Amino acid sequence: MSKAIKTILTQCNRADINFCLKLNQLSKYPVILNFFNFISWLGNGKIWYLIIFIIPFICNTGIKISVELIFFGLIGTIIYKILKNTINRPRPYKINQSINLGGKILDQFSFPSGHTLHSVIFSLILIYHFPILTEILVILTLLIGLSRVILGMHFPSDVFVGALLGYLIFKLFLIYRDYENIIYL
Repeated sequence: MSKAIKTILTQCNRADINFCLKLNQLSKYPVILNFFNFISWLGNGKIWYLIIFIIPFICNTGIKISVELIFFGLIGTIIYKILKNTINRPRPYKINQSINLGGKILDQFSFPSGHTLHSVIFSLILIYHFPILTEILVILTLLIGLSRVILGMHFPSDVFVGALLGYLIFKLFLIYRDYENIIYL
C-alpha cells in the first residue's frame, strides 16, 4: 500500500474516532442516554417486528409487504453477519477508553452497523409502499444510526456503511419490484 493511501486511511480513522468521541460525550447526560437507549432498543428489531405483524391487518397487500420486509431483512442479516465476522472490527469503547458504552451490545464486532442497515432497508421499503410515512421513518432511521455512535457501540463509518448497504439492498428490492411487475403484465 502506498504511503499516500496509508496517510489517508490514518486520517480517516482518526476523524472517525474523534467524531465518535464527540458524539459519545452526549451520553453523559442521563436524559440523552435514556432517550438513545430507547431508540437503540427500538432499532434492535422491536419496531420492525411490530410493523411486520401489524401491516397485514391494516392493508390489503399487508401480507405481501410483510414478506418483502422479512425477505430483504434476511438478506441484510446475512450480509452484515458475514462482514462482521470477516472484518472483526472492535467496538469503539474497546479501542478507546474515553468512549463509554452506553447500552447493551448484541454481538462482539462493530463493522457495519446492523441496526442502521436494517433501519434503512425497512424504512425505504415502507416508504415505497406508504410515502405518507416518509418523515417519521427518515427521522427514526437517523435517530437509530445516531444512537449507535452516541452509545459508543459504533464508529460513524460503521453507521455510514450500514446505511449504504441498506440502501443497496433496497435497490435490490426495486429490481425485484420491476421484475415482478413485468411478470404480471
